[in-house]
Amino acid sequence: MKSLKRILALGLVTIMAMGSFMGCSKNEDSKKIGIVLSTLNNPFFVTMKNGAEEEAKKLGYELIVLDSQDDPVKERSNVEDLIQLGVVALLINPTDSDAVVKAVEVANESNIPVITLDRQANGGEVTSHIASDNVKGGAMAAEFALEQLGDSEKINVVELQGIPGASATRDRGAGFHSILDYNSNVSFVSSQAADFDRQKGLSVMENVIQGNKDIQVVFAHNDEMALGAAKAIKASNINAIIIGFDGGDDALDAIEKGEMTATVAQQPDLIGALGVQLAEKIYNGEKVDKEIAADLKIVSQ
Repeated sequence: MKSLKRILALGLVTIMAMGSFMGCSKNEDSKKIGIVLSTLNNPFFVTMKNGAEEEAKKLGYELIVLDSQDDPVKERSNVEDLIQLGVVALLINPTDSDAVVKAVEVANESNIPVITLDRQANGGEVTSHIASDNVKGGAMAAEFALEQLGDSEKINVVELQGIPGASATRDRGAGFHSILDYNSNVSFVSSQAADFDRQKGLSVMENVIQGNKDIQVVFAHNDEMALGAAKAIKASNINAIIIGFDGGDDALDAIEKGEMTATVAQQPDLIGALGVQLAEKIYNGEKVDKEIAADLKIVSQ
């Protein structure tokens, strides 16, 4: 009888040990974080990805990176794929603040916490949003332009807007206009979308120049469009201040060469790293702030 009890006890210990081992294995397998980026055809988001990957490696998480290629349908599919892979949190840089809502809701239905990066979602349950203060950044760009040209009797401005519907487009434009709309010597020659794209920035700027070469300021909602605009400005021998937004390597090189005047510099690597840090806090049951701002600064020669 004692022998039977000993066998049963040993069996129970073995089962408990196996259960503990399996639980540990499951826990390790679940240490996956997903990041869905609007596009990897933009140096800003590549840097964001790199910052997130570096932080994930430090914290012992597997980071699964998916590219939406600026397509909301692909974005939703990416989110569904990450849910199937069992991520503990979803970092998403929306293609469009309205279109992303369905993707956020898909994650909500599976109880996957969502952290938005750079651009907001206009619906769904988002645990936290990490971004530079885009309204403040737009205002900084306007203030810089006025510092350079404030004594001019006439300041004609071209604004190259980002993707219509993206929160960064709305907020950067709002900040810019909040300063310049109240200056009687400022006129907006054109405010057109170029979708955060360098080639579109070039072509839109070329079209604007055909109608009016009297331009003193170009503000682009990101560096890619500013770089495209700079090419058109140079080809037309126009002397204008060109201000971008992001602080990417190509823009910094262009500023050094005198091809661009300034950029409102973000820290995309920091935004990516903060996203992973927040995902870990959420995974560990810690409270996180609803909004987290990353610092901005004007970079010029």
